[in-house]
Amino acid sequence: MFARRIAHMFFCVAVCTAICAAQTGTAPQPQTGVSTNTSSSQPDSPLPSAPSPATARSASATNATAKDSEEGKQPKRILGIIPNYRAVSADTKVPPLSVKGKFVLATQDSFDYSAFLVAGVFTGISYGRNSYPELHQGAAGFGRYYWRAFTDQAECNYFSEFLVPFATHEDPRYYTRFHGGFFSRTGYAVTRLFITRTDSGASTFNFSEIIGNGAGAGVSDLYYPSQERTWTKTGQKWASQVALDGIFNVLKEFWPNIRHSVFHR
Repeated sequence: MFARRIAHMFFCVAVCTAICAAQTGTAPQPQTGVSTNTSSSQPDSPLPSAPSPATARSASATNATAKDSEEGKQPKRILGIIPNYRAVSADTKVPPLSVKGKFVLATQDSFDYSAFLVAGVFTGISYGRNSYPELHQGAAGFGRYYWRAFTDQAECNYFSEFLVPFATHEDPRYYTRFHGGFFSRTGYAVTRLFITRTDSGASTFNFSEIIGNGAGAGVSDLYYPSQERTWTKTGQKWASQVALDGIFNVLKEFWPNIRHSVFHR
């Protein structure tokens, strides 16, 4: 059941990103010449000289770079709802994230209004399946499911975006690639679950993602019924969070393409 849910989520993201896999370009329109008549009593007006091939190539490259930069820009939200604070636009150099910055990032992700909506969605799924019979049903039971789902999210955010990155000097942000083919970029997004940057810009194992989410799943056992505190249940919560982060990495990677091609923005 768990594997099927994760596979279904990856399939949905793959379908969405496939829409924007092909990049479209606009061919330049040919320029038409303009003829002018001059009288014999007036001197000929000097014609502007044509730009050199090197100048034309330089201008074309500059325009293409500016266009790619604009199209690859990451908005603050995806679909106007999902927070996108962790994504860094392609080809953008940003200063190292301070300790305060990492704390603010985790707080934004944990208490954004969308976090309350997402917690409600997961609560509805768990409540509908009666995943934890010890929490019972009814309004009181729904509330027990809800605060646990919300706390699960916040814990994982603070561990993976603040506490562990602070201890290991890692950058918890996702640096998008934007350039390359569909499979290349998808592979890059997934590998960012295991590879990240240090505060100095070097590559390192992503302790923040793996250890941080594992710690969050372990701490959550403290407020779940004792019958649910098994290695299997804890492992499922850890794997679910890592898989969701992978799905969101792919969505962040391709969102500028989707936004440009589908929503024309």
